[in-house]
Amino acid sequence: MLDGQPIAVFQPFIDTATGRIAGVEALARLRGDNGVLHSAGPLFSDPKTPSSALRRLDREIRGQALQQFQQAPADWFLSLNISPRWITRLRAEQPLPSLKQLQLSKVDASRVVFEITELSGTSSRLKKAVEQYREAGARVAIDDFGAGYSQLDRVLALQPDILKLDMQLFQDAARGGPSSEVVRALAKMAEKTGCWIIAEGVETEAQLHFALECGARYVQGFLFAKPSPTFHSSDAFVEHFAQLRDRYVAQKLNERLTQIDQRKHMQALLNSLAAWPLNKPPPALPATDRYPWLIRIYQCDANGNQVTANYQRHADTWLEDSRYLGHNWSWRPYFHQLVSEGREESRMICSGTYRDATSNLYCLTAGQFINDGQHLLLMDIDASGF
Repeated sequence: MLDGQPIAVFQPFIDTATGRIAGVEALARLRGDNGVLHSAGPLFSDPKTPSSALRRLDREIRGQALQQFQQAPADWFLSLNISPRWITRLRAEQPLPSLKQLQLSKVDASRVVFEITELSGTSSRLKKAVEQYREAGARVAIDDFGAGYSQLDRVLALQPDILKLDMQLFQDAARGGPSSEVVRALAKMAEKTGCWIIAEGVETEAQLHFALECGARYVQGFLFAKPSPTFHSSDAFVEHFAQLRDRYVAQKLNERLTQIDQRKHMQALLNSLAAWPLNKPPPALPATDRYPWLIRIYQCDANGNQVTANYQRHADTWLEDSRYLGHNWSWRPYFHQLVSEGREESRMICSGTYRDATSNLYCLTAGQFINDGQHLLLMDIDASGF
């Protein structure tokens, strides 16, 4: 059933703190009669491939990887893929074949990460296997994190050490749009649960930048190296990574300087509207061409009740919208920040990015107290301009 000789190949993980190789993932390839290597991945996704053949292939690759890893630098770790569906077929007290291989290899378990793939398998049996891996001294990772909602339950149940972002989701997110916010939220969740993040499929500089924004501890992908039967030296990509990191830092510094300049414009606009009397239109609405990022302006009282109409930007004019008079926005996260910081410091406060229900745009809200702290002057801003 296997068209070729099974070969273990290795793709490095780059440590974002040093640019050095921190470890490798073992992957399965089949060497054809012509010597060309082909991925064994399609065999695992083909329902016609017998499970027994896949188990033999999996164990053969794992055995080769452990044997070759004995020649790797002592500070590297080895990531081995483990299928939950095979774990759940084991008898309750049956030893884990992967642990038996590890023990026979003489590789220190602390240098091994067992990477749980797929979404199949019963949680109770899988949780027991994870406990056994940890008892042996190994770490545990969840692969393709974000590919399915059920993985959130799996993270809570297994409490992994490492999360590998789903490659397709990560690459889509690196292009921007709603998926980028999803991946940032997943990365933030991982940080709060004490997990390290691995971003795989890093093929472009833009994708590396996004991985760094998400706080990835390790990156993996063709931007640095394709899977290979041999190991690279630990510092093979240090110079390349340093150049990419320096460009990323320079870009982020430029973005920050731009944001500071934009905040000055926002502050100037708020100052110009600070004399807005209650129950009357603003004395002078801002020129729409001067503030293309401005969506609307309005006032709330200190309890979060909207006390003026919205003045909504529409093309090159302003429209008055009284539908939200009396609505209470105190439950919004930005409101707590404005009240706690803005009143004491009499300065502009900006919220994080959120999706505006009226315009369907990604927005942020800026505001400050006016009228001796009696009212909040607020403006909603198109986040794409920032």
